[in-house]
Amino acid sequence: MTKKVNKSTDSGADIQRVSEAVAARIKAFRKQQKLSLDELSRRAGVSKGMLVEIEKCLANPSIALLCKIAAAMGVSVADIVDVASKPLAHLIAKEDIPLLWSGEKGGSARLLAGTSGPDMLELWRWEIFPGERFTSPGHPVGTVELLHVERGTLTLEVAQTSLVIAEGCSAVAQTDVPHHYANDGDLPVVFTMTVSERHT
Repeated sequence: MTKKVNKSTDSGADIQRVSEAVAARIKAFRKQQKLSLDELSRRAGVSKGMLVEIEKCLANPSIALLCKIAAAMGVSVADIVDVASKPLAHLIAKEDIPLLWSGEKGGSARLLAGTSGPDMLELWRWEIFPGERFTSPGHPVGTVELLHVERGTLTLEVAQTSLVIAEGCSAVAQTDVPHHYANDGDLPVVFTMTVSERHT
């Protein structure tokens, strides 16, 4: 039985495919760097048991867990889900764009493209249905997100600052602190987001 860290209203095929690829690539990066599960656990702040389950494809890691594991290995989430940039130019087919979050009411987050880590840029597309919320404990120091709302109204809370971003508007946020995105309205919210993370 597959344990899901994120709940999904999807058929599960897309998430299962992503989970299998993530499991294989995390294990490959870990072995390439000659990291034991104990050492990766210590660096990432993720339990060894959870790492074992992820590598055996028994758990579907949340975006927050993927961020911690990627940072601990000096790679990007895009590296782990295989949408990182390659030399010169690289096409990512529609079917290869991974679904990394599913909301309880049908929302989704897809990592459209990204660069290799540890310094990296990511391009995301989010859809959040009314009443849904995504919470993050915060990213590495200096992480910045650029957001543009295509449809609906997004509520963004970063630490003690709350922004209501209307359709057609954009926002910039430093997200190395706890933050969340929420749809407090009656219509679905669609927004694109670029994440910049630099390691010093």
